[in-house]
Amino acid sequence: MYPRARYSSLPLLQSRFDVSILPIVPAIDNIPADVRTRATNIRLVAFDVDGTLTDGRLWMTEDGREIKAFHVHDGLGIKRLRERGVEIALISARISRAVELRAEQLGIDHVYQGKQDKLGCLEDILRASGIPPEQACYVGDDLPDLPCMRICGLAVAVANARPEVAAVAHWQTSAEGGRGAAREVCDFICAALALQQVPT
Repeated sequence: MYPRARYSSLPLLQSRFDVSILPIVPAIDNIPADVRTRATNIRLVAFDVDGTLTDGRLWMTEDGREIKAFHVHDGLGIKRLRERGVEIALISARISRAVELRAEQLGIDHVYQGKQDKLGCLEDILRASGIPPEQACYVGDDLPDLPCMRICGLAVAVANARPEVAAVAHWQTSAEGGRGAAREVCDFICAALALQQVPT
């Protein structure tokens, strides 16, 4: 498992390169070269929901409704990644109307809830999309995410992930789940994809 990312402002590149998608991103030089290479190949990013896009806590009303909180920074990161042509998937073992609504807001087409077999679900997504596992990224925090992480070209653990998850990750975010971790992943992949455009 590699060290967590360190955040910093990237210096502006020359005007011939579009830096509009690089406001604040991880300092790429601090990320191991093989992880950066993995990020340049990504065509789909799949996120776990609880503990990854949320902080993992479940808020329950007296009438049994479940409430989730999502970070707006993560939402913008996902939108920017989609603008780069990267597909987004949400895979959750739980079922929540809040997840469905948030996905609609962000324009996410691949939304799968109530999936105890996350690996089978991810494999179906990849097969239908024609995307090989090595061009997929999975972001998770807990044990049910391990099978998906093990087949993907880029496996990411959020900062507060279980130790077993962090141990198999290629990279670990500095931000915790539900507190900007997804934005960190999106910005990193956007930066890696964009830097390929820089003339040598």
